[in-house]
Amino acid sequence: MITDDYRNLEDLNNASTQQWMKSQTDYTNSILRKIPNWDNYLNLRSELDKKQGYSVSDLRITSNDKYFYLKRNAGERTAKVYYREGYKGQEELLYDPASFVSSTETSSNASHEYIINLISPSWDGGRLAISLSEKGKEFSEVIIMDVKTKSIHPEIITQLNPSNIGSIKWLEDNSGFFYVYYPEIDLKSPLFAKNTQTMLYRIGEDSNNRKVVFSNFNNQDLNITKEVYPSILVFNSDDKYYIGILVDAEDYRKTFIINKNDLLSGKKNWKTLYDKDSKVFNLRMIGDEIYFLSGLNSSNYKLCRTNLLNPDFKNPEILVPEKKDEVIKGYTITKDGIYYNTTKNGVEAKLYLYKNSKENPIKLPFTSGNVDLISKGKNSSDIWIKCSGWANVEQRYRYILDKDIFSKENLAPVIEYPEFKDIIVEELSVKSYDGTEVPLSLIYSKNIKKNSSAPVLMQCYGAFGESYSPFFAISYLSWANQGGIVAIPHVRGGGEKGEQWHIDGKKLKKPNSWKDLIACTEYLIKERYTSSKKIAIWGASAGGILVGRAITERPDLFGAAIVESGVLNPLRVEKSGNGGTSIKEYGNPNDSIEFKGLLEMDTYQNVKKRIQYPAMLITSGINDPRVATWQSSKFAAKTLISNTSEKPILLNIDYEGGHGGDITVLKRYTSLSEIFAFALWQLGHPNYQPKENIIK
Repeated sequence: MITDDYRNLEDLNNASTQQWMKSQTDYTNSILRKIPNWDNYLNLRSELDKKQGYSVSDLRITSNDKYFYLKRNAGERTAKVYYREGYKGQEELLYDPASFVSSTETSSNASHEYIINLISPSWDGGRLAISLSEKGKEFSEVIIMDVKTKSIHPEIITQLNPSNIGSIKWLEDNSGFFYVYYPEIDLKSPLFAKNTQTMLYRIGEDSNNRKVVFSNFNNQDLNITKEVYPSILVFNSDDKYYIGILVDAEDYRKTFIINKNDLLSGKKNWKTLYDKDSKVFNLRMIGDEIYFLSGLNSSNYKLCRTNLLNPDFKNPEILVPEKKDEVIKGYTITKDGIYYNTTKNGVEAKLYLYKNSKENPIKLPFTSGNVDLISKGKNSSDIWIKCSGWANVEQRYRYILDKDIFSKENLAPVIEYPEFKDIIVEELSVKSYDGTEVPLSLIYSKNIKKNSSAPVLMQCYGAFGESYSPFFAISYLSWANQGGIVAIPHVRGGGEKGEQWHIDGKKLKKPNSWKDLIACTEYLIKERYTSSKKIAIWGASAGGILVGRAITERPDLFGAAIVESGVLNPLRVEKSGNGGTSIKEYGNPNDSIEFKGLLEMDTYQNVKKRIQYPAMLITSGINDPRVATWQSSKFAAKTLISNTSEKPILLNIDYEGGHGGDITVLKRYTSLSEIFAFALWQLGHPNYQPKENIIK
């Protein structure tokens, strides 16, 4: 029999619940501020930001070589939109989000702070759609700018989330675009994020007069369920067709096709292009040719092509066969051929060019853990490669094919970090409980001694087939610089070793995820990198399952745990923010077999009485649309009453936060500073020990 003693905490409107959450948060904040040097990381990042000067993100390049990007100067809380003609063009400031006035406001209000979470230029770069959100709320308002005059159209489009679902897809003539509309954005409503619809908006029209072109109500013959997100894909301005996909938590999606002119004239004659069982994803269209990655009988994927006039997705032309030890991660099509990148164990990147029916390896400028490809498309030879690693600053290169050389084209300064010169990276493979080899990345100073004393920060995710790819993280390097080790176990449930790696860590096989984590932890102890109680594990969102079940199954192994916006009560998945998509990853509580899997992965239900649990910092954002705040609150309440150790269990609710994204840089730096201080305090680092007991 399942009991749920803290079900009452799911009612966030209840005054007693609100008072309890607020009191816990106030207590947590008072404790965190009493930790000596709690702001070390915050100060370090501020200093390094000043040293760099500014940072650039979300770069978009049009086919006519217009550059649009977000830029944040040191000391600024949010990024602004900038523009230049070509890489060497003169930079212009286009838009400052501080000037934005929401459709719900009558005048600019200093208490409202918006960030830009997406920019989307039209095909010719003459117009720019700018998506803005507030206080961790993922739902956005979109404005349109005429780039030449920098004038903003008066219409504001509301109730969309283009940085996560649907993006902004421009019409061929740049007169408007498609976007995904959310009829219900109230987190408390049972219809929240249900029955979403793709809308067609033309510039100058009333933004509230929404024109539906793809939805369950508009296209009832397509049997679109209320939980999926119908979205339209556009690849090139001269495409003959639009592609419609039903977005959910899975890579493989039911997909439709329609003639462009038919859709724009109001017709609804969508045709099925392929079903999920074809295992197609990462689709591209060039004329009548369709390119895609296939997972059909190929866990590491293969690059394929078929013809739209006689499509065959189960027996396509195979351009690049599946590789034994490399997973194909992405590709881009240029005038010269198809560039594609692979990874081995999720941490070793390689680059290839498929041309004239041959695949040609391209030596990267430096050994990279991660590679991203950017191009202008099928009619241009321009190709850029971004390379990075755990200890390598991200660099952007233009690749010149006829000379086989890489030319640096960084939009932001790339500086040296002498303070991190002794940091090294070690890539290992650890046997899990069943003999499976699990990749483990370690980041630490070369001066460290293996005497079992190093504090370890172990960050992990392991869900939705997402790979924990290497990136240059000053946060990790700062931890290592203080005598610690950062460990990233690439557990099953992620995508580091292909599709099967994901399958082996989802639903009924989810225990593999935390057992892999436990195996990596035991390895670090056995090899004297660290010792029991000197390890802090850290996970966010779906990573909450991983962290939560590791500490409930083996509380003796860990000194501290940090869970941000964590999935801690998946048995109640239907009642949480994005229950429909989560069910596909975790399981359906109404299915008797999958219910057992959900119960096994449910941290809240696996908390046992009279157990000595490690110290915990549990955080959540009240505006989180994906993982409801009550998951964190219920877990904290139950653990507080069950714990017999003297270790603190702290709950911190951010009343202006969401799921962790769409926040100011200062806010994230502050949050990370608190997390590191809490972990180092609990793991015994001398610089973070209060002179007196601060736990009451």
